Amino acid sequence: MVGGKNMIKESKKKIKEDDKIIIRELGRNSKESIDKIAKRCGFSRQKVWRTIKRFEESNTIWGYHAVFDNEKIDTKQYVLLVKRSTKPAKDAIKKIIDLTMHKKGEEIGIDIHCSSYLHGYYDWMFVFTALNIKEAKRFSELLSREYHEMISEVMLLEDIFPIKKCGIVNPDVERIKEFT
Repeated sequence: MVGGKNMIKESKKKIKEDDKIIIRELGRNSKESIDKIAKRCGFSRQKVWRTIKRFEESNTIWGYHAVFDNEKIDTKQYVLLVKRSTKPAKDAIKKIIDLTMHKKGEEIGIDIHCSSYLHGYYDWMFVFTALNIKEAKRFSELLSREYHEMISEVMLLEDIFPIKKCGIVNPDVERIKEFT
């Protein structure tokens, strides 16, 4: 029976390793055909299809999206870091779950791509696009007003030149030389 437990343990380990290979490949280009993903991973089409289906059903995969060159669509990307004060959050959690800031951002032309609770000096991060720094500051001020009791500090950063976004290398990566 000992050999049976080891085999099960090894087969679970192999499944996890295979899953990571498929996840990595999906991260590179989720729009790619299952046949091409399977070929790159060295797996059968059926295995890749079943794995992706399992990921979707278990919410391991939340969705798919395109990666844009912000410059070509006349937007800029920003990162807003938020430091909490020591005051209790009260209604803030409900607002976070209800995506209050996401909705308010949309109303003023802000498109939030990422909103995350952090561990470290800052407690929250928003990654979003706006037409310009003026609009980004407007969003920052809106956030500060909405959560004035619980925010002690905000830091707004402009993403000048992305080298890699969402696992995809910028096709114009050589342009970084213009910024250095």
